[in-house]
Amino acid sequence: MSYIWPQDVLLAMEKGEISAVEALKSLQEMDNMTMPSTKVNHSQKRIEDTLHELDHLIGLSEVKKIVREIYAFIEIQRRRQQENLNTEPLVLHMIFKGNPGTGKTTVARIMSKFFCEIGVLTRGHLIEVERADLVGEYIGHTAQKTREQLKKAYGGILFIDEAYSLARGGEKDFGKESIDVLVKAMEDHKNDLILILAGYQKEMVGFLETNPGLHSRFPIHIDFPDYSQQELLHIAEQMFRARQYSLSAETRSALLKLLLSHQSSVHENFGNARTVRNIIEKAIRRQAVRLISKASTTRQELMLIEPTDLVEVK
Repeated sequence: MSYIWPQDVLLAMEKGEISAVEALKSLQEMDNMTMPSTKVNHSQKRIEDTLHELDHLIGLSEVKKIVREIYAFIEIQRRRQQENLNTEPLVLHMIFKGNPGTGKTTVARIMSKFFCEIGVLTRGHLIEVERADLVGEYIGHTAQKTREQLKKAYGGILFIDEAYSLARGGEKDFGKESIDVLVKAMEDHKNDLILILAGYQKEMVGFLETNPGLHSRFPIHIDFPDYSQQELLHIAEQMFRARQYSLSAETRSALLKLLLSHQSSVHENFGNARTVRNIIEKAIRRQAVRLISKASTTRQELMLIEPTDLVEVK
């Protein structure tokens, strides 16, 4: 006897047409039939949601293109494996090169979730570290500290910012010991760890040249360019909207001029999106100072950022 709906099975059991054991067996069979499809649909939706999160980032067109190339590569290798065809080794260790505030850490976070959803990583978390988290103060201490961070990262991504600092002290520096431990972990845990080294473009190039073996171990190199003025303006508007603030046409024009001045050669330490966030936070504080003297305020006043709220961020 075949039942389409669970309630039909329960009704038949109540009428005595089938036993409780038969009803349980029927329900289990129905569950087994629907569960794989449901899991696939849910998994695909999570993958699409993660890609949408990446697409929602302003700029970074080359980064988005590479992520989709990686996705396509992984999927096709799986299909080839199912057909008993030769497959290419899956090595996803990466180098991120770019100035501060260009989205490197944000992209790494999205990647950690994405690789978990497509089955490359078991946990899909991101561990962010820098030299101080990896390098110790005496012989043997560095290896211990580095292994502790690696242990936290297994199943996910270990993201090392300003990675070039690991080689800044030459042969006698303890940073070299950390590099050796990292390289070994890349081999021993290649199926459950992705290592991303990040830093300034020029410094990362020099860092890879200090150890010829490093370059070949990181097959994916992604450049994160500085944002254009229009992209920075869109980022600023997006940040303001997220905080429920609005800009007048005059404020928008003033903000663009401010961004242009910050991106000029005078501001050597321009931090891209980080600088934008600093400008926004200071503007919100200045708006609060401007409004605090009023006995009452309207909803529009509480939301509106005026040109006078925008000031230089040191």
